[in-house]
Amino acid sequence: MKKIYQSAAEAVAVLKDGDTLMAGGFGLCGIPEKLILAIRDSGVKNLTVISNNCGVDDWGLGLLLQNHQINKMIGSYVGENKEFERQVLSGELEVELVPQGTLAERIRAGGAGVPAFFTPAGVGTQIAEGKEVRTFEGKEYVMEHALKADLSIVRAWRGDHMGNLVYRKTARNFNPMIAAAGKVTLAEVEELVETGALDPDHIHTPSIYVQGLLQADQEKRIERKTVSAGGQSNG
Repeated sequence: MKKIYQSAAEAVAVLKDGDTLMAGGFGLCGIPEKLILAIRDSGVKNLTVISNNCGVDDWGLGLLLQNHQINKMIGSYVGENKEFERQVLSGELEVELVPQGTLAERIRAGGAGVPAFFTPAGVGTQIAEGKEVRTFEGKEYVMEHALKADLSIVRAWRGDHMGNLVYRKTARNFNPMIAAAGKVTLAEVEELVETGALDPDHIHTPSIYVQGLLQADQEKRIERKTVSAGGQSNG
C-alpha cells in the first residue's frame, strides 16, 4: 500500500525551496493539474523545473512562472508562454533548451541509473558547446548527462493502491519516464482502484517508482482550440 493523500497540499509538502521538480505532460495534455496548483499555493521558490514545456500563461506550469517560483527551466519547447519569454529576456529565468528526443532520453537515463550517453543530436551546434564529443564508427556524438529530480509529479488515468499506473492515449507522453526519474514520485490519478483491478499487462508505470497517490478530477483544458467552418473543434 502506498500513501494515499487526501489533499494536493499535503502531497506536495515534501517539495522545498531550491529543489528540482519534474512534471509530466506535453503542453496541457497529461499534466498533474491539482499538484501544480498546490505547488503554486505552497509558495515554494527557486525551483529548477524539468518538463517538455512550461504550460501556458494561465495554466499548468505557467502558473509557477507567474508566481516567480521557477529559477531555471529545462525543456524542449517554450513557444506558448509570453510570461516565459518576458522572464528570459529580462534575465529573471535561466533556460536550458534541449532537443526533445534528447530530453526524453536524459530523463529515461536518470530513471534507469545511466549517468550519461552519446547522441548525434546537436553535434556542431550551440547544444554541443562545452560538452564532450567523441567519434564512433566515423560519426560524431555529443555526451549528454542524465536528469533526475527531487520530486516527480505525474498524471495517470488509473492507479491502484500499490501505486501501479496506467496512462490514457497521448496523455502518456513524458509521464512514464518522469515517474521513474524522481527520488520521490507523486501520481495524480483520475481513477483510484483496488489492488489487482489493473491488468498487469496494461500497467505503464510499476508501483516501485511511486511513493504516493492523489485521486483528483482534472479540467483538461485545451491548449489551443480551433474551430472549423462547420463548427467542429480541431483543438
